[in-house]
Amino acid sequence: MSDQQQQRVGGPESRGMPMLGLGTWQNDDPDQCAETVATALETGYRHIDTAQAYRNEDAVGEGIERAAVDREDVFLATKVWIDNLGHDDVITTTEDSLDRLGVDYVDLLYVHWPAREYDAEETLGAFEQLRNEGLVERIGVSNFEPEHLDQATEVLGEQPFANQVEMHPLLQQRELQRYTEDNGVELVAYSPLARGQVFEVDELTTIAERHSVSEAQVSLAWLREKGVTAIPKATGEDHVVDNWQSLDLELSDEEVDTIDGIEETDRRVHPDFAPEAWGE
Repeated sequence: MSDQQQQRVGGPESRGMPMLGLGTWQNDDPDQCAETVATALETGYRHIDTAQAYRNEDAVGEGIERAAVDREDVFLATKVWIDNLGHDDVITTTEDSLDRLGVDYVDLLYVHWPAREYDAEETLGAFEQLRNEGLVERIGVSNFEPEHLDQATEVLGEQPFANQVEMHPLLQQRELQRYTEDNGVELVAYSPLARGQVFEVDELTTIAERHSVSEAQVSLAWLREKGVTAIPKATGEDHVVDNWQSLDLELSDEEVDTIDGIEETDRRVHPDFAPEAWGE
């Protein structure tokens, strides 16, 4: 790791969560996944995101073990799938996740979607139990709309730590941004590169060429300027490093305004079990 990288290991943080992480969705080749996680940690990443549904928790754990980084220095998050959200299933499947990851706790546990077996009181009650037992440090939710967040807050007696949603310049989540800012919820962006569509956005290309960087770096820098944590998926070392280098990019107010002004909406994730009001 270079001296410059060592000076910014983990990158900026928000309430103890590094604002640039590695997403592992679809990184389901065990050897490749473990290698990617180890490479990311050795590059400087300190936030790794996975999920039960990704079927790679064991490989993620192998990558963490392989890297010369202490477990306590890694912010590790996973998610409970929608079939496992009954109280007892939350407990047992989370314990299984910890076993696969090879860790004693996770820094953040998410409800993956407010769908199928999700019941706010039952599901979140189990999350609280896991936190009380020291198996989970923070309770998060994913793909929640404001009404779901309100209900979760009522059940928990506090705001969830974070809400992870699809967010990028083509899906700016303005309503959720306002809600999370007003209510002290961290916003975490999955698919922050719009599954590669950011490379086709003229405004991003113009800014990228001006700074001699990639459109991916522009998108990640924009999210950081908005106070949003990003967890871009990457597999090859070149993409892992390119995303990491977004930490060196500072956008001007005018450039942020240009991206804010993009009116096109392109949601890339819309499963049939998504909330009825799914959208901006």
